[in-house]
Amino acid sequence: MEWGLKMSKLPADESDDAGDEAPKSRPVRADAQRNFDALLAAALAVFATSGVDAPVREIAAKAGVGVGTLYRHFPQRSDLIVAVFRHQVDACADAAPVLAAEHAPGEALALWLQRYADFIATKRGLATALHSGNPAFNTLPTYFDQRLRPALQALLDAAAKAGQVRTDIEPDDLLWAVASLCMSAHDDTDYPRRMVALLVDGLRYTASPAVNTPS
Repeated sequence: MEWGLKMSKLPADESDDAGDEAPKSRPVRADAQRNFDALLAAALAVFATSGVDAPVREIAAKAGVGVGTLYRHFPQRSDLIVAVFRHQVDACADAAPVLAAEHAPGEALALWLQRYADFIATKRGLATALHSGNPAFNTLPTYFDQRLRPALQALLDAAAKAGQVRTDIEPDDLLWAVASLCMSAHDDTDYPRRMVALLVDGLRYTASPAVNTPS
């Protein structure tokens, strides 16, 4: 069984593993969401270790669902890759305001850049597919930019205003700098984090005094 299976051939509910027909009134919304989330997590892990061409059954088994459930949510392999990528981008972007609320501006920025570095590391398993020229992935660079650039910009602005980083930093430059550090060929998995920490130290060089806003 490969991706591209017709939707009409799929079972009508999320319990396709058992092969029994469930009552039509059975609520499946919560189960479907759990299966969807489990498939995203499983696919991310499998893609990172086995690549995006990993067998369908490996992903389904890791998620604890049947292959039919996987096909229902993701009829094409590209659908799953896009969903995994967008989910990871969203998680990274959504972490920015949480960190800003819990830490000082400079620390929030540093922690988010490490979070972003972790995202780049998980993205390595998707890199081949994302650069394959498949039109299904054409919208992903724009999605990446629209979600992550504002998240980083807000952290940068707060840290600069607090006098904890320099003021001449563009978010695009920083996003690319961290990505370049993380994509370098090193077997040491701690290498990206150490390099990002050094980069953050550089952001603090010649930082201006905090801007005091009149009360």
